Amino acid sequence: MKIYIGKPRDHWISPYTIMDYAFWWTDWSKCSRDRRIRSLEEESKYIEHPDWVERWSDRLTPVSKVIQWVLDRVHPAINLVKIDYWDTWSMDHTLSPVILPMLKQLKATQHGAGFVDDEDVSEELKSTSAPPKENEWDTDANHFARWEHVLDEMIFAFTCKTDDSWEDAFRSGEHDMLWVPVDRDGNEVPRGEHKHYQMKDGPKNTYKCDYEGMRVVEARIQNGFRLFGKYYQNLWD
Repeated sequence: MKIYIGKPRDHWISPYTIMDYAFWWTDWSKCSRDRRIRSLEEESKYIEHPDWVERWSDRLTPVSKVIQWVLDRVHPAINLVKIDYWDTWSMDHTLSPVILPMLKQLKATQHGAGFVDDEDVSEELKSTSAPPKENEWDTDANHFARWEHVLDEMIFAFTCKTDDSWEDAFRSGEHDMLWVPVDRDGNEVPRGEHKHYQMKDGPKNTYKCDYEGMRVVEARIQNGFRLFGKYYQNLWD
């Protein structure tokens, strides 16, 4: 699999953009604002454009359309997705290492939070457990915590899918298995008279596995995948 998705760029070169860069030395240009921000002189103070800029902007609309037409052909957006035939042998494993870092980045850089149903969180995170809202249209105090919880459960699920070493915590000891010759009824018989082999624990077998504990983790993993599907359209920044 090969994936390349180019950085989105503004699809419209506006007349104001042209004027900003054409008169880059002026206080009202975007270039000057960017310099002030980088030098920490001011945070993002906006200076109004002069009246003549407003008038000329309307006249530059055809120019901006021509520039955009040229850019779209000289520097088109590059998007490439190439799927190899082996990528679908185990598609769930193929996609997991792609989805996991994206979920982690989304959590680290997010600026908002999608709405999450109370049924998908614990009691203390439900909207009914939050203090009363000041206004009906306000989000409750647990709104962002619910989305953090959902993201954490998704990340947990895809982490476990990408690396199954979590199972080691539920296993101990060493395998020592014997293949015993048996007849059709499962009775041990001498080799040559057997019809089947039966696997039995050997004298040095110490292997143990906490299957109940593994099922608890597997249930959490499955729930994380369920939340991923349910809130797929909330995966925005």
